[in-house]
Amino acid sequence: MKKYYNDAFIGNENITASFSKYGELLRLYYPLPDYRQYSDFFHVGVKINDSNLVYLHNDINNRYNQYYTPDTNILNTEIDNGYFNLHVLQTDCVMINKDVIIKKYVFKNNNSIDLKIDFVAYSKVVSSFNNMAGGLVVNDALIQYSHNFTCAIFSNQKILAHQLNECDRNISSGTLYDKDYIGMSPESAVSYDIGTLKPGESKEFTLIMYMKYEETNINNVEEEVKNLKRININREIARIKEHDKKLVQKHDTLHLKSDGSKYMDRLVSIYHRTILYMPLLMNAKTGAVTASLEVDEERDKCGRYAYCWPRDAVMIYSGLNNLDFLSYSKKLYQIFLKNTQSKNGMWEQRFYSDGRLAPCWGYQIDETAIVVWGLLQHYKKEQSVTGKKNITFLRSNLRMLEKACDFLEKYINFIVGIEEKEDLVRIELEKDYNYKERDEIYKHPSYDLWEMNEGVHLYSLSAIYGAFKSMIDIYNELSDTFSKNRLKQDDVILRKARYESLMREIKNYIMNNLYDKEKKVLVRNTNDRLTDISIMGAIVPFEVFEPNEKLVRNTVEQINMTLRTYLGGYLRFQNDTYIGGNIPWIISTAWMGLYYKKIGDNKAADECMKFIVNSANDLGLLAEQANIEKNERWVIGLGWSHAMFINLLVENKEHFHIK
Repeated sequence: MKKYYNDAFIGNENITASFSKYGELLRLYYPLPDYRQYSDFFHVGVKINDSNLVYLHNDINNRYNQYYTPDTNILNTEIDNGYFNLHVLQTDCVMINKDVIIKKYVFKNNNSIDLKIDFVAYSKVVSSFNNMAGGLVVNDALIQYSHNFTCAIFSNQKILAHQLNECDRNISSGTLYDKDYIGMSPESAVSYDIGTLKPGESKEFTLIMYMKYEETNINNVEEEVKNLKRININREIARIKEHDKKLVQKHDTLHLKSDGSKYMDRLVSIYHRTILYMPLLMNAKTGAVTASLEVDEERDKCGRYAYCWPRDAVMIYSGLNNLDFLSYSKKLYQIFLKNTQSKNGMWEQRFYSDGRLAPCWGYQIDETAIVVWGLLQHYKKEQSVTGKKNITFLRSNLRMLEKACDFLEKYINFIVGIEEKEDLVRIELEKDYNYKERDEIYKHPSYDLWEMNEGVHLYSLSAIYGAFKSMIDIYNELSDTFSKNRLKQDDVILRKARYESLMREIKNYIMNNLYDKEKKVLVRNTNDRLTDISIMGAIVPFEVFEPNEKLVRNTVEQINMTLRTYLGGYLRFQNDTYIGGNIPWIISTAWMGLYYKKIGDNKAADECMKFIVNSANDLGLLAEQANIEKNERWVIGLGWSHAMFINLLVENKEHFHIK
């Protein structure tokens, strides 16, 4: 069965796990948020008296209530089984300094008869031809392992029974039997005797999942299991609670408070959940941040989400830096982006968070441009927080930025038809050996922001405009450091003059090619000329045009006629068919809210915010798309949506009494 929807998340620096709204563990990524997905499925259930297995996540008699312990990533799922009158409180969390998932269960007998309960855990790990998985039962622990991953599943209680092979033949009975202690199957099951609960009686049971990456000796895992069996579970949960609350306090820079209304309760919930959730998508070593946890491993509906796009990462940090995630953002520029920049100055479409190139299907010129723009935004934000100019940060990244601008300059020259000086050696190479240098990728059509259309796009040109403008500002900030270097001074003067000229060329190109003179509106590209929310990039944030210009007001009117839904959310673009189409995007709606704040239309901005707040799920997580009427969401926990929410929140600080 496909599992496209993650409803809740837990994790630590190395583990990110997702759950359904019924408490089912869906995905277990370790040791990075984008590599590797370990769990094919992990099902738990109970055998009550002489019944068959009652799955906790899937039974017709179950009712559910799911919530986080306030200001933590401790997930609670209450399960009421009406047939047996058994109440189960399932608590899932991850230890802070150990790669351990804690699954605590409290069973309460609300029946008038005794209930004898056996607990069953049925786990299948991801296995492939090149990395086969097996199972091993030793010292009352089920160890599932492959070539470079190990997961030990155990409790401080003795195993009642286990099964390592052909579990599917009898798992529904809830009775396990197997003579083998080791097997080649990727799916295995263990059971525990919880005991007999008298009417009104409660009992606790805890299952532990210990993850280990690239462990060469299984004996080391067994030794760690022995140590973990001795831990005080309730004390560990209390430590997680304390850690998470401190995390919220540290990043609660907006000091947002609820006024007691349902709307503000939901808004504050999204705000706090953003603080707690976003670190689960981040690579603490490189600063990279994935777009979301994966939802579609087999690419049935999309090209997958668990990668780091340079553009998305920059935009995510532009929001999160308002919550003091500057240390992560700094790593993004100084480690991840430096290591992933191509020799020609560009960045490819997407990467794994450790910096390795991920599967791509083209390039997007705006991703290179937005790095330059974003680095200046980081610098300004750091200055506003610390009161100091971090000139060292600019200097240490200057060469990276100049290489990026060199590539962008070639791209714009090619687009507007400015000829470069001929490189005779390169011409001869191409002529004689059909050799094409990689640095001429700029001559290939670029994909747009949505990765669906190739061509010349308004958003992309606006991002390049913003990059050149940012580079001029960066040179101005660094002017004193060049005072003793005449060659660099001359180079900077020439570069600034070229960038200013190119900014004029970009604006002229837009007016001649991306402006509908009959309708007097901006259009998205030179091919289909449809209305697209990304057109707003020319105003927010890249400032090619002023927000009150006539052509901008006309364009906004066109957007409202074609992309605004009657509930207040905005579509991406006309004729969008992705995931069925005609579903508002959180990013689109926040984008329009930011524009309305710029022109002082607080009422319209508030309507955008209300749509976003109402679109969140009950746990405070924002999706990529949300159909409020049908309570449907696609890609719950999209990082860019949360970042845009924060940006809009900051722009509305007077309204929400933010300091």
